[in-house]
Amino acid sequence: MIFGLSSMATRPVLADLAAHLGHAHGVPVRFESAGGVEVARRVREGAEADLLVLAEGALAELAAEGLVLAGTVRPLWVSQVVVAVPDGAQVPALATESDLRTALLSASGIGYSTGPSGTALLALIGRLGLAGALAGQLVQAPPGVPAGSLLASGRAELAFQQRSELTGLPGVVVVGPLPGDAAIDSVFGGGVLASSARPDRAREVLDLLGSDAASGIARARGMRAAF
Repeated sequence: MIFGLSSMATRPVLADLAAHLGHAHGVPVRFESAGGVEVARRVREGAEADLLVLAEGALAELAAEGLVLAGTVRPLWVSQVVVAVPDGAQVPALATESDLRTALLSASGIGYSTGPSGTALLALIGRLGLAGALAGQLVQAPPGVPAGSLLASGRAELAFQQRSELTGLPGVVVVGPLPGDAAIDSVFGGGVLASSARPDRAREVLDLLGSDAASGIARARGMRAAF
């Protein structure tokens, strides 16, 4: 059994891929997912696992610390950040950056995550010159909790997160990606953990995650290949 750790954004695609690898290749694989910050903490504290799938920035930091085997880090998938609203709510126009500004300023609450999508959203809000105006409207979901849950609970009117984390949530409607230059893409990659007891087998599984067949499964979950 190859055991991996991943962030929540890749949980749906990794569940599908683990089933595919078991069926098509006879390779037993299991991934455990949590918030990216939590996963990084566990790795630094010596978590025993074979593979790691995280946003490329967090993955690079852990590799620089010697916690991921040199030469195994590779990009896997690109995930688009999308906007969602509560089911039944009026859908805002998002064709232009001006539309996005209007939607942000009109929302009583704006949900975002602790992951890379949240970091990128805050940077975008700063670039748009809206950091001060929106300071009281920003609501961050707890680590590992979808920002869409803030819509269902009534704490936010807009939510921004990876498509894979918002699609299919009850009470949540995905509107679409951010327009033009405001678009946010997050790259997720994988690597073999230095603590792996089966590094060669883990490399083989990582290669399978980066295969054309895996890319097709990722597309069905709203991601595209990063290679």
